Amino acid sequence: MDIPIEKKRFTKSKIAIIAGTILLISFIIFVFVSSGGKSKLNVDTERIMVSTVTNGVFQENIPVSGIVLPITTIYLDALEGGRVEEIFVEDGTIMKQNEPILRLSNTDLELSLVNQETSVYNLLTQMQISQNAARQNTINKLNQMTDVESAFIEANRLYQLNKTLYDQKAIGRHEFQESENNYNYQKQRMELAQQILKQDSISVQQETNQAKSSFSRTQSALKLMRKKVGDLVVRAPVEGQLTSLVAEIGQSINKGNRLGQIDVLSGFKVRVDIDEHYISRIYSGQTGTFPFNGKNYKLLIKKVYTQVTDGRFQVDMLFDEKVPEGIRRGQSLQIRLALSDEKQAILIPKGGFFQKTGGNWVFKLSDDGKLAYKVDIQLGSQNTEYYEVLKGLNPDDKVVTSSYDNFGDKQELILK
Repeated sequence: MDIPIEKKRFTKSKIAIIAGTILLISFIIFVFVSSGGKSKLNVDTERIMVSTVTNGVFQENIPVSGIVLPITTIYLDALEGGRVEEIFVEDGTIMKQNEPILRLSNTDLELSLVNQETSVYNLLTQMQISQNAARQNTINKLNQMTDVESAFIEANRLYQLNKTLYDQKAIGRHEFQESENNYNYQKQRMELAQQILKQDSISVQQETNQAKSSFSRTQSALKLMRKKVGDLVVRAPVEGQLTSLVAEIGQSINKGNRLGQIDVLSGFKVRVDIDEHYISRIYSGQTGTFPFNGKNYKLLIKKVYTQVTDGRFQVDMLFDEKVPEGIRRGQSLQIRLALSDEKQAILIPKGGFFQKTGGNWVFKLSDDGKLAYKVDIQLGSQNTEYYEVLKGLNPDDKVVTSSYDNFGDKQELILK
């Protein structure tokens, strides 16, 4: 009869595996406990940027770019259409006021001017004829008035004489009555002649006024027509530099077409593009600064254009004091546009850490500078150089401000 052999539960190999596993787990637990449960990463200090938190003057601003433009630009539009016959100056010429730039020809307009001049001449001739006729008619009425007046004077003399003789009974009643009737008749003729002469004077005055008014309107129309013909010569409206001249000899120009522009060189302004995100915070009088030839200069917002195009709007800024020497039209400027007043704040320099943390935390160095650990913070406003620290940091704290992309999810950095 065979005796069964009892199988051992733990072989030497199993015991070795179990012992090794226990040792490994113990080592891991030891490392975790000794490190406080935080993952660490060795970092070379030469590959990171360490900055000091400071307490200083803070002003929120944003970086914007601007283009230097003339203080005033006058556009040259064709007031009348026509064909380009002559060009007197070249693009870029410094112009004086009323100096001719180019000449157009327009036969229809010039023919209309001739017809208008003829109409004025005919009207003036007709007015002279009418005035002569009115003057002759007045002379005739004055002559008639003279005759009537003379007859009235004679009738009055005879009436007064016969009245005296009749009172003395030197003449009969019939003779006296005849002289009285003639006197009354001549008196009525005299009054009627005076009314006719007065009415003629009023009528002549009205006709003269109407003729003058008609002539004045025609003269105004002629003056306007001459101006339209004169506008065929395009002149500089102000003193400045001619730019963007687009006309060529023989080219047909329609009324209203843009021919070029005159840039007034008495000063400059800066046209600035700003993201529409800031439109509610931009207003006239805000300031901006820019560096030029080693100095900082100040600009003031003069006008805000609220129309948004492609997510941006524009403002015009003027130089606060004098224009920097050497600045030129078309030059690009990098401007710091202030969005708030200056105030005291805790500041942390801007850096690549923000892209990883969103400003919610940062690696802060220990007092001995050998370790950097995570610290929760709260940031406020920002400008081109600093973030405003609201919570989590104090002045003189040292923090890592370079990019955190290579740190992964490490909780602490061991600095070497």
